[in-house]
Amino acid sequence: MIYFDNSATTKVLPEVLKTYNVVSEEIWGNPSSLHKMGEKSYNLLEQSRKQIADLMGWQQDEIYFTSGGTEGDNWIIKGTAIEKRPYGKHIITTSIEHPAVLNSMQQLEKLGFEVTYLPVDRNGRVIVDDLIASLRNDTILVSVMAVNNEVGSIQPLAEIAEILKKYPKVQFHVDAVQGIGKGIQNLLTLDRIDFVTFSGHKFHAPRGVGFVYKKRGKTIAPLLSGGGQEKNLRSSTENLPAIVGMAKALRLLLEHETDGIKKQQNIRTKIVEHLQKFENVEIFSGLDDKFAPHILCFSINGVRGETIVHAFEEYDIFISTTSACSSKKGTVSGTLKSMHIDESIATSAVRVSLDENNTLQEAEEFMRVFDILYKKFEKLN
Repeated sequence: MIYFDNSATTKVLPEVLKTYNVVSEEIWGNPSSLHKMGEKSYNLLEQSRKQIADLMGWQQDEIYFTSGGTEGDNWIIKGTAIEKRPYGKHIITTSIEHPAVLNSMQQLEKLGFEVTYLPVDRNGRVIVDDLIASLRNDTILVSVMAVNNEVGSIQPLAEIAEILKKYPKVQFHVDAVQGIGKGIQNLLTLDRIDFVTFSGHKFHAPRGVGFVYKKRGKTIAPLLSGGGQEKNLRSSTENLPAIVGMAKALRLLLEHETDGIKKQQNIRTKIVEHLQKFENVEIFSGLDDKFAPHILCFSINGVRGETIVHAFEEYDIFISTTSACSSKKGTVSGTLKSMHIDESIATSAVRVSLDENNTLQEAEEFMRVFDILYKKFEKLN
């Protein structure tokens, strides 16, 4: 079996699963309880918070635990809108964001907020001049993803951060769900960025856990009210086993980040060089440093993406049709549409997404199967 769908989710590492099970079995007290079991759980919770903060270069009190990327995006966007609505109702984002961001924006529009959706160029990158032209006195938030989940384009976060230095009252949010461990930590930790969203299951932690970076001094309204956990900003009994597992997964990821990136780059390059030989193949992900090392989006013209996915599945190779969150809906890739890719081509798009555990041998098998399938599709066409 070859698993090339790591942008959808990753396999939990054995070491992380072991940690999860140990905490579940031995330290099951509620961190909010006053007794010894509660105190032990609380101490472990804070150790995990500190470990994540230290790994990322932030302060311990700037890390908040969530259920994942979707909740994090919803919280930052809607929480900012609620908190800062006396100062304005204008928000800026991009046309290629994850549905967790785009759908949150659409919900806010129904509540009277105005949202500007920045276009992207043919490489799926924001045009900085469009941001400058869109900023207004009533702008309260700019939300831009770090790495696009469909084609892998890295957004110009440094340039955006530089622009926003002139607008200190505008909060800057980055969805980094696809960016962690991909060699861009210097971008994620820029001083001008106020909020960053992460999801554990994208880097071999359990599902249902994530974290948010909230810069000291930045204000945001809670979405979940209840027992007052996470400094009254995110109520709900903490998912301690998953949080501890996530902290371990992050440490392991960053310890081996350089080697992992190199492996992914080599595999992606090998596959791209092979695909370039075929007349009816279009590649939407570049090999330069403007693209993350783990995502490769391409199409076989005239063959629908879901057909390609299922054809590879017959050989026990698992890829996806662009974003996993919309793949079953049969919709055209929003990113490719924003990149002005013709719809007849966009409907053929599929995504290969790697992690540090994939191998060149798997790439060789993928290419062998691709050759077989390409010939079959040629006959059908």
